[in-house]
Amino acid sequence: MQAISIGHAGILIRTRGVTIVCDPWFVPAFFASWFVFPRNDQLPEDIMHDVCNPDFLYVSHLHGDHFDASFLADKMNKDTTVLLPDFPTRELEREFNKLGFRKFERTLNTQEREVAPGVTVAIHVETSITDGPGGDSALVVSDGVSRLVNQNDCRTNDLNALRAHGPVDLHWLQFSGAIWYPMVYEMDAVEKKQLCVDKVDAQFARALRYVESVGATTVVPSAGPPCFLDEDLFALNMITGQEPSIFPDQTEFQRRMSDAGKLNAATTIPGTSFTVIGGAVTVEQPMSGEEVSAIFTRKEEYLRKYQADWATWLANYKATWPSPETDVIGTLKLWWEPLMAMAPSVRQGIGGNCLINAGDLAIFVNFFDGVVETHAGQAYSYRFDIPRDLVEHVVSTRAVDWSNSLFLSCRFTAWREGQYNEYLYNFLKSLSVERMTRTESEARNKLQGIPSDESDIEIGDYVVQRRCPHRNADLSVFGEIEGDHLVCTLHGWKFDLDTGRCHNAAEKPIRIKKRS
Repeated sequence: MQAISIGHAGILIRTRGVTIVCDPWFVPAFFASWFVFPRNDQLPEDIMHDVCNPDFLYVSHLHGDHFDASFLADKMNKDTTVLLPDFPTRELEREFNKLGFRKFERTLNTQEREVAPGVTVAIHVETSITDGPGGDSALVVSDGVSRLVNQNDCRTNDLNALRAHGPVDLHWLQFSGAIWYPMVYEMDAVEKKQLCVDKVDAQFARALRYVESVGATTVVPSAGPPCFLDEDLFALNMITGQEPSIFPDQTEFQRRMSDAGKLNAATTIPGTSFTVIGGAVTVEQPMSGEEVSAIFTRKEEYLRKYQADWATWLANYKATWPSPETDVIGTLKLWWEPLMAMAPSVRQGIGGNCLINAGDLAIFVNFFDGVVETHAGQAYSYRFDIPRDLVEHVVSTRAVDWSNSLFLSCRFTAWREGQYNEYLYNFLKSLSVERMTRTESEARNKLQGIPSDESDIEIGDYVVQRRCPHRNADLSVFGEIEGDHLVCTLHGWKFDLDTGRCHNAAEKPIRIKKRS
């Protein structure tokens, strides 16, 4: 088996005469905020030929750094067979259909399927709304001799599931941030920097748990970080390590792996080739070791050259944003008010109203009464300040997931009265009847409490409920005592050991007591 990095979460897999391409991303995503790092616009022609003409295509989920609609429409051979995860809806399939794809291989969650003689795949899905209402997924490819796990940024709760297919040679794994928090929030600079440090630590702790569980011969840093070439966002790049950013690169991941006694994290750039023979993995780089090293040791110089090469494209792209001003509030009333009417549990979970400032337009989303109106001084608990042209775009295109279509761009600022509220973002990810139906069902179940017949567990000197109230993670696996807190390392949520109070979301306490 040979696996070639094509950038970010992208992989070209060659085995037994079959090619599988995973998550090919080439066109900058999220209003051109995210660029592939290291750059993948200079791959050799033979690799790009195979990327564009594979036997099978796998896209893990619908986020723009995985589902690159422009590239898939313009470059990908439409005779390719698409491997579909077992998601609860057919939204991903419909998006492929819009681009002209007609051949699909539907899989069943976790079940191996032979797609060619001697080649099997299994796709594991995560379906919490937090993963994106369409779901997220991980791929396992086996050829009878070698096995690759492409976890990318799928945060599976079951640490043993990916290993259950057998020993793993290559484990492609996200380690870096992929969110706008806390960088866009209005807060004290010192507090923001500390929150970034805490989030980075949580990201690495989660990644190391996955590394330990899968136990692969070689770990391949994957699915990030992106880089930010627009000068307005350039400060989000982590260059010295002192920036208020959640985007460390793979050199820091390798350092932390080494500190944990693990020396199997490969240096990976677009074009890096991994070949598995007889249980051993050989790595071949597309350039000299000195050139590879310079990407990271002279990172700002590398990014500035990259920025200059794409400057004209970026300027032309940004020039397409302005559009005729429309009746945004009227459109949102017709669109969002029926969704709010069908989502009383989501609105209860939000527990406050929201102000969206779009330039000179003040949009008041009244979740208590289920209406959208002009803001006239009413109190609010959440506020977003977003350029009007971006709001006009997502409204005119009826974008059903503002997380994917808007917030991941980091081209906004935010404020909130209290702590993180997942129900607000879940609402803004679920702006269709199909999505809101699932989101409301999940919110209703969460607000009623997680039904479980599982016994409490012991962690150190404490007895605690087995499941984290955030994402139902198994705390016997992800729970750790750190000082005065229990930490769920799946997402870094912290709970007070004495009271069970959650420091990330006050409405999500945990049941915990000192062991007698």
